[in-house]
Amino acid sequence: MTEPTRNPARRDQDVHFHSVGEGPPRYHTRTDKPVQYVTVVDKTGGAVLGYVWAGDEDDAAAWVPRDDAGGRALAEGGHWHARLRGAKERGLLPSQALAELLASPEGNRGRVLPGSLADAPNSDAVDALAASDF
Repeated sequence: MTEPTRNPARRDQDVHFHSVGEGPPRYHTRTDKPVQYVTVVDKTGGAVLGYVWAGDEDDAAAWVPRDDAGGRALAEGGHWHARLRGAKERGLLPSQALAELLASPEGNRGRVLPGSLADAPNSDAVDALAASDF
């Protein structure tokens, strides 16, 4: 079988990218301002999968998987990211998006733990919580 002829000159050509827009609206994924967060637990075993946090001052909200929850937490993240993206597309404030998650707490593999709404000084504090050992 013969190899196709390659054009080495193509590697020397400049590549030009053309922006097609900003993409869908999204909340910021970091803030130094106070946030509220909820804990998401596994539906079957109750293990903590991660946290969803929100802060109105910087129009920020995100899902943070627990470091020790592995692939299950990463897979669950798609569900919470999609719900946050949908809330942003509908023009909801981050706190309103979090309230919506509390009102309808079911995810794919996880659910919002009832009574878990808490305050944190900023998004880094929630990241640290996700990285900590219990």
